[in-house]
Amino acid sequence: MVKFENKKRFFTGLVMLVTAISLMACGPKNEKEDELEGIRISIITTEGDVEIDPILATVPVTLPRPYVNQNWGQAGGNPAHVNHHLSVGDTLQVAWKSKIGHGSKKYQKLVSGPVVWQGRVYVIDVKGQVSAFDETNGRLIWRTKLENKEERSNVAYGGGVGYWGGRIFATTGYGFAAALDAETGAELWRTDVGVPLRGAPTIADGRVFVNTQDNRLFTLSAEDGEVLWEYLGIVENAAVLGSASAAVEGDTVIATFSSGEIYALRAQNGQMSWQDSLSRTGRLTALATLNDIDGHPVISRGRVYIGNHSGRLVSIDMRSGDRVWEKNIGTLYTPWVAGSYMFVLTTEGALINISTRDGRVSWITQLERFEKRKKRKHLIRWAGPVLAGDRLIVVSSHGYILTISPYTGEILSGTKMPAGTVIAPIVANRTVYVLTDDGELIAYR
Repeated sequence: MVKFENKKRFFTGLVMLVTAISLMACGPKNEKEDELEGIRISIITTEGDVEIDPILATVPVTLPRPYVNQNWGQAGGNPAHVNHHLSVGDTLQVAWKSKIGHGSKKYQKLVSGPVVWQGRVYVIDVKGQVSAFDETNGRLIWRTKLENKEERSNVAYGGGVGYWGGRIFATTGYGFAAALDAETGAELWRTDVGVPLRGAPTIADGRVFVNTQDNRLFTLSAEDGEVLWEYLGIVENAAVLGSASAAVEGDTVIATFSSGEIYALRAQNGQMSWQDSLSRTGRLTALATLNDIDGHPVISRGRVYIGNHSGRLVSIDMRSGDRVWEKNIGTLYTPWVAGSYMFVLTTEGALINISTRDGRVSWITQLERFEKRKKRKHLIRWAGPVLAGDRLIVVSSHGYILTISPYTGEILSGTKMPAGTVIAPIVANRTVYVLTDDGELIAYR
């Protein structure tokens, strides 16, 4: 086991993290009047200073043809986090539901979804318990508890899983990463970095890339967990609870941090090629000043697409680091790139279709923001989107799954789920998987 001692910076940040989360809560939840009835949707024409381009709005949206992806091996589906247009059935019904163990609690939060590889679904709960399920029926195949051997803690944010080379790589909020045998769940190695890990690992070419809560990127050997190199970003005490994972294409790693920093690094040794920052000042609220990047960076056709919480969405030339375009759009989730278009879910609950070429907006659909609309109470947080079967799919903290036309922004369907979630759904082998806040894994097909 490899161990590093560096916990001091994290605990200051944790206080700010919990404060930021508490600011997102809206009112008590025991009022009976003005209950949400169905799903109310309106269309808006501006998101801050973002407007629909009148010319692009008249151009029919064209997308790549749907394809069946047998696997979703890691956060974002693959190291580059680009999937274009996946395939699902015409109607989505619940195929099975399984409990993964422990769901979110006050100081323990699920932040990463499942992964799928060769007929098995792998997922981690808030206690560091990794489970493998049969994708056909949800049957539990194995379950391994990654014990927190150094000390017990009731606080755990972050963590996720990824598959590569017959192994499941798990990160935990307890400060260590581990490799498990994908067939049996047996632990193969463990590396302790001393501070909680933020989000799921990215795995490429025998390297495991993990982010820490104190803004460091560790690169581990997939074989034995040895630390190959480490990159240190700027410490940022305040952050929104999120799960950004590095993006990798070829020998380039795109690393993002809660400070709003972006680094292009060499995968072999961590040498920096270029850097950028999405930091923004002058906003009016405490949450608006957070520069945190929580959605995964996306690499597609020589460009990098990244958004942050405080209101920056950018397209960057991957080779030079020059910005191609930027928009004043805040987001907590990974932009979904499909061909020449990108779909972004904003912090204000608007779903936007943007041209990847120049950043012009084709359409905007505003989703419901409050469960109690008239009193503006109980803020709804939407998660996603994913594009599958000519539908954009989003889920919500108040327990709905919506499908939306990627061509027009029209709401196509809305279905109540057993519980809410703030984790974006995933798609594999024509199946949509949703992990709810209470720790239930639901398969729709």
